[in-house]
Amino acid sequence: MPSLLDAPAGLRPVERGASPRSVTPGRQRWDVGLVLGRPRSAEILAAALRRVPGITEAGANPVTGRVLVRHDVRMGAAEVGRIVRRAVALVAERAAGAEHRTPARPAPVPAPRTDIGTVARPVIAVGGGIAAGIALVKGSALSRHLVAAGGVAAATAAVLRKGWRRTTEVSRTATGSDGDEAGRHPLLEIIGPHRGRLYRAAALSVACQISEMALGTFLGWTGLVLIKGEAAPLVGLGLTTATAQLWGLAGLVAAACAAVAGLSYASTLQWRRLGQDIEHDWRGRTYRHVQHLEMEHLEGERTSRIAGALTNDVGQLGAFFAGPANDILQLATSLALLVPAFLFLAPQIAWIAFLPIPVIAWLTLDHRSRAAADYAVAGECRTRLGSQVINSLEAGATVKSFCTEEYEADRIDTLGEEVRDSSHATDRTTSRHAETVRACTTASMAGILLIGGRSVLNGTLRFEVFSPLIGLPQMLLMRMSRLGGIADQYQRTLTSYDRVQRLRALPVETDDGDMPLDPGRVRGELVLDGVTFAYPGRPAALDDLSLTVPAGQVTALVGATGSGKTTIAKLLMRFQDAESGTVRLDGRDIRGLRRHDLRHAIGFVAQDPFLFDGTLADNIRYGSFHATDEAVVQAATMAEAHPFIAALPDGYDTLSGERGAALSGGQRQRIALARAILKDSPVVILDEATSAVDNETEAAIQRTLRSFAADRTMIVIAHRLSTVRHADRIYVMEQGGVVAEQGTHDELVARQGLYASLWQLQAGDIAA
Repeated sequence: MPSLLDAPAGLRPVERGASPRSVTPGRQRWDVGLVLGRPRSAEILAAALRRVPGITEAGANPVTGRVLVRHDVRMGAAEVGRIVRRAVALVAERAAGAEHRTPARPAPVPAPRTDIGTVARPVIAVGGGIAAGIALVKGSALSRHLVAAGGVAAATAAVLRKGWRRTTEVSRTATGSDGDEAGRHPLLEIIGPHRGRLYRAAALSVACQISEMALGTFLGWTGLVLIKGEAAPLVGLGLTTATAQLWGLAGLVAAACAAVAGLSYASTLQWRRLGQDIEHDWRGRTYRHVQHLEMEHLEGERTSRIAGALTNDVGQLGAFFAGPANDILQLATSLALLVPAFLFLAPQIAWIAFLPIPVIAWLTLDHRSRAAADYAVAGECRTRLGSQVINSLEAGATVKSFCTEEYEADRIDTLGEEVRDSSHATDRTTSRHAETVRACTTASMAGILLIGGRSVLNGTLRFEVFSPLIGLPQMLLMRMSRLGGIADQYQRTLTSYDRVQRLRALPVETDDGDMPLDPGRVRGELVLDGVTFAYPGRPAALDDLSLTVPAGQVTALVGATGSGKTTIAKLLMRFQDAESGTVRLDGRDIRGLRRHDLRHAIGFVAQDPFLFDGTLADNIRYGSFHATDEAVVQAATMAEAHPFIAALPDGYDTLSGERGAALSGGQRQRIALARAILKDSPVVILDEATSAVDNETEAAIQRTLRSFAADRTMIVIAHRLSTVRHADRIYVMEQGGVVAEQGTHDELVARQGLYASLWQLQAGDIAA
């Protein structure tokens, strides 16, 4: 596909429309009729958009017809809109089979290359067709049977090859990658470093299938002995009487049963361990990737979607190899054994025995292709339902306060009905395919009995050969009836793989600094020099801001909401990086420092701190895992958390609940403050860390923090000015990150400026 930057500027949106749904800085959502119900067009459109410089991620949903585009914030909204419309127009033209290129900028013509397969395949096909025609017209009955069997084999190979190549192409398009890696099938990518266990499991499965085929043969010989009094193959082994042959076959059947049981147990165990290893490996690597995502992507993604990828989708990758992969291998082994056996022993019925194979293969691949949209609908509905359930539970207090319990229940019922209806659609498709496969296998068995029986009656096929072979194709065809379920799991696995890969494609934080930082030697002087920063699509939060935080002192940042106070904290922690200007710690640009070293040197307490589901002691000890119990109690005492913890029945072993739900807001803040105190960093940032505590508790915390702040740099962000009145320096911020005033509390009050007005307002002075 040509580059979107080379597309003709005059192209118009397709007739069905491409209209923006929402436009925010760095992200746009579009309604595109072209992709609605068209998974292939959705994949092509997303892949084309991802190739455009400046676009970091693109996804198209064939279920809703919506397109999500994430892009560099420096790209204008209008520019991104033009790119999306051009991409839609190009994909529409490709879908219609038309090619529109401007004469001034023709599409590049690939250099010619010699492909032996391109030349050889037509020659072989033509030659094989001529030879088959001659054999059918002038050949013997045996040659005609062989030609028919060869046609079945060729059709099977063609169908499977096309399906494999189509899957690889879809995977390449979905990921937008090129090169050798793009040509690898997703299953090969999923296996990764676990090929050794795969080979062991495959060898056991092959041996098990050979034992099953041998068991079927022995049972066929047993029937032959009962009908005709002997089985010719056993005569050569010295078993000449019917009794001896029956005893010999009993021993062979017993040995084959034991081999099948042992090998089946071992192979099943190996496949399950392979699935567990794959699941563990992918979950571990993906979760590590998620932990290192850039904050803007980690905060911008739905938590339920990320959790779903790490649990359900990763679990599906392992589940496929724990079950369906084994079925595929056993089916392939049966084919590899039965096809030569039939061609050698009974070519008369070989073609009818294997005729359903290409038909079932084609039906299966067609089912997988047609079912893609159904699975996408079902997956999207389940995601929306899960997200709504989580949101409703987390908003329990809001729901009850507005008396909307029935409203929320109705919303869940509506989403549940959508999940049920979408699941019904996939169930109908899968069941229809499974029954079609069953009909093909039944018809094949009837054909084997009819044609094979006629061959036995006219003497062209010996009954001794036909009898043991009757049951073997039935085993194969019954296995083929599982292809519907295998295709179902295969499609789910590819869908899960795509979702996991999209998550792993999100950019991670890069530790671009190479200068080490020893927290023990940090003095704590922080300088912002001409710093400018803006969130995507918003006015600058900080505009050429310069301020100094002296080492070993308490510096406060106050001001109206939106004046950039928390943004400064994020820049100091390197949750964000300044667009221009520098942020220095002890004279060193923090972008040159190792990110983890910098964060080890800074303790941070947010206004809405997060507590993990565990004991209070574990939450205080988080990040300082080797701290003693005495140190935990001391930190809790300094944070004024010890009194309420000691009053609890289980004390420090009390469970906090998910997200600290068992605690009040003030208690959560004191636990988080104790955590930062225990970390004992040379620099501490408190972002509204005591906003939820009462005045008496805050006064006690302020007294203890004075001793904690000795010889360390502390930055206090607060709206409540009583929190910062004892700070060594106070910066008063205005909108745009502008420093309106600075000084001590007494100096600023005496100046009768903005700070004095805020102080009088909080003190209840009506005139203020």
